[in-house]
Amino acid sequence: MTATFSAPQGGLRAWLKTDAPRTVFQSAMQQLYRGWRRFATHPLGLAGLAVILLLVIAAVAAPWLTAYDPIAQDMVNRLQPPSAAHWFGTDEFGRDVFARVVYGARTTIYIILLVTIIVAPIGLLIGACAGYLGGWVDEVLMRVTDIFLSFPGLVLALGFAAALGPGITNAIIAIALTAWPPMARLARAEALSLRKADFIAAVRLQGASKTRIITRHILPMCLPSLVVRLTLNMAGIILTAAGLGFLGLGAQPPLPEWGAMVSTGREFMIDCPWVITAPGIAIAVVSLAFNLAGDALRDVLDPRSGE
Repeated sequence: MTATFSAPQGGLRAWLKTDAPRTVFQSAMQQLYRGWRRFATHPLGLAGLAVILLLVIAAVAAPWLTAYDPIAQDMVNRLQPPSAAHWFGTDEFGRDVFARVVYGARTTIYIILLVTIIVAPIGLLIGACAGYLGGWVDEVLMRVTDIFLSFPGLVLALGFAAALGPGITNAIIAIALTAWPPMARLARAEALSLRKADFIAAVRLQGASKTRIITRHILPMCLPSLVVRLTLNMAGIILTAAGLGFLGLGAQPPLPEWGAMVSTGREFMIDCPWVITAPGIAIAVVSLAFNLAGDALRDVLDPRSGE
């Protein structure tokens, strides 16, 4: 049972003088702690979270992790093998591969954040409206969603990127256009199960409008499942971005991006395998980390899972 707190007579100032705010804060901290305890029981999830944190740290602290400029060329030292001076070797233009991998983490996080900002609200709103309103609204929104789902995500992203033109901004738009339909389907399923709930019926009897019910009650209840799905979809977003970069439709040179690094280094992979090894491993490890963290997060946020 969820505890509710009503403001005492005297308004907000009087309420703040009581123990209610502290009780609400303590309850939130207890729920957060229980969630962390449950997450900590998944060693693979902790490993995935550690890799994600390393990715963020590498992106933020890139200037302090390497003294090399990821863009500056040094043809004298081109295609040098890994050494004390160049931990991951150098590429065909003499650029330090380690520096480009580290700075490439910034590009990866930039793509992930912008795609999430675009995809989450669109998918959540379309799915919630379709599930709660039903009728012709549901039919129209879901048929549009089915059209997007009928094509493989990577193929559809390639089509949008080719139409929009090469560039990281257009790549983000292309990925976002292919990533929102699964979110909408999930939000619709949650809304369908919620619209006949007793508390929704009680709110409706109190005179709440459909807009208020969707924004105040349906959308917040759909968020946990959406967060889990977003985390699990991060691997697909990373692989799609790398695929677009590999085909020359994503980030453009000399911007360090893991997919583009693999693309330019494939000509030298036989004699100089270190050119593509580091960015390839980075793509695989980070994608796997998001999958592992998403699986653990799903167990945490699933209300049917045990304590």
